[in-house]
Amino acid sequence: MNADTAPWPCVAIVGVGMIGGSLGKAVLQRRLADRVIGVGRSAASLAEAVQRGAVSDTSLDLATAVADASLVVVATGVAAIPTLLDSIDAAVRPGTLITDAGSTKNSIVAAWERSRDTRRGRFVAAHPIAGSHRRGPAAADADLFVGRVTVVTPGPHTPPTDVEAISRFWAAIGSTVVTLSPAEHDTILARTSHAPHVVAAAIAAATPAADRRFTAGGWRDTTRIAAGDPDLWADILLDNGPAVAAAIESIHAASADMLAAITARDRSRLVSLLARAKEERDALGS
Repeated sequence: MNADTAPWPCVAIVGVGMIGGSLGKAVLQRRLADRVIGVGRSAASLAEAVQRGAVSDTSLDLATAVADASLVVVATGVAAIPTLLDSIDAAVRPGTLITDAGSTKNSIVAAWERSRDTRRGRFVAAHPIAGSHRRGPAAADADLFVGRVTVVTPGPHTPPTDVEAISRFWAAIGSTVVTLSPAEHDTILARTSHAPHVVAAAIAAATPAADRRFTAGGWRDTTRIAAGDPDLWADILLDNGPAVAAAIESIHAASADMLAAITARDRSRLVSLLARAKEERDALGS
């Protein structure tokens, strides 16, 4: 696919951080659009995005930028997405495709659906399961989404043709696209992403400062994600609170089993629990 035949001649990306910047780079390098407009609040950050090849154009004015777009992607923190979608919808041309990259989906889709009858745009929620603790356009990587899953989460009244169009977009930048309901997505991600972040943060917080010089690969690998933006993560955890709480309870139960085996000096039980965990991890691969 090239810019002459791409169905997205102008893509607007709202929020040009690591995810938005990587998305812009992927679109430009694959020639999927003639223009990629980065929308943000900081002229300096947008200038860096241009310098690093993440966008071709920039704007500090959301309404002006999205009015020219054939596709709009919202790549901000989850707390801001519902309000941004309302502002975007008021400014786009009727029929414009809109998607997002938020880590939670229930509240975002529900907010859109409440006003579906009066919407101008065609929104299909999504979540590319890719990224790191790094921030800003300096961390952008055009291959970030290659071989990674992007979950598309349509609402109950989302037209199948819109789902197909957004799925094609995420597939075009290298993702493997999976369709789930918003509730399924949030339940799964609570177990695979949100609760693990809580555990990593708890380990980091529980380690005395005096012990840091004795940490090696295990501690550093386990706590790496705790270096993520606290404000962003607080919004994710609170937005998906019930599912995250249930996932943490499951982790607590598994930890309690291991603690009981250690306390009882039950080596056989402990080996069995550790072996089961190893099998689950090994099944994922490297």
